[in-house]
Amino acid sequence: MTSFAGIPDAAFRFYSDLEDNNNRGWWLEHKAVYDAAVKEPLTLLLAELEPHFGESRLFRPNRDIRFSPDKSPYKTAQGAFASAAEGVGFYLQLSADGLLIGGGCHTHSPAQLARFRSAVDAQDSGEALQGIVQGVETAGFAVEGESLKTVPRGFDKDHPRAALLKRKSLTAGVNVGRPDWLATPGAADEVARRWEELRPLVEWIGRYAPP
Repeated sequence: MTSFAGIPDAAFRFYSDLEDNNNRGWWLEHKAVYDAAVKEPLTLLLAELEPHFGESRLFRPNRDIRFSPDKSPYKTAQGAFASAAEGVGFYLQLSADGLLIGGGCHTHSPAQLARFRSAVDAQDSGEALQGIVQGVETAGFAVEGESLKTVPRGFDKDHPRAALLKRKSLTAGVNVGRPDWLATPGAADEVARRWEELRPLVEWIGRYAPP
């Protein structure tokens, strides 16, 4: 099996050009570039990381345009996900802007959201998450996710973890851009290092707010 050798500059040029040529004809004409510069390197990277971070997959490059006013057929970024649990895990996204490294849980079912809020409300687990989030931010990640404007019903509006209670999803990510190491085999170690920094967040969600 071919070993991961890095993500070439051609991957970023592909997405830069796609932004200006998002149509089926252009895609078919340049699909060989996508396969060689995007799909194959990311597949090999995920295979190398999978034993440590969970089963992984690449997202489909096609957009779901059935209910969208934007009929551009292709995503202008390639996403990938390594699952610690269903919907909970580690994320990569490659686009013209570079490589984004992230993790967390993007969506919550009503039952999962209830478990999440209960764990945030509880002192031990809630304070643990607050510390994890602060650590993730100190490491350079942006903590994001859908959030309510007010504390949900049933919780004190002056709750010490009000900001976390407002969350409907919880993710953290950093765009590392296009550093020199990205085109080398060492990119696997760099991604793994960043994912390890996110492991406490991912494991907290998997423990206290599983799907």
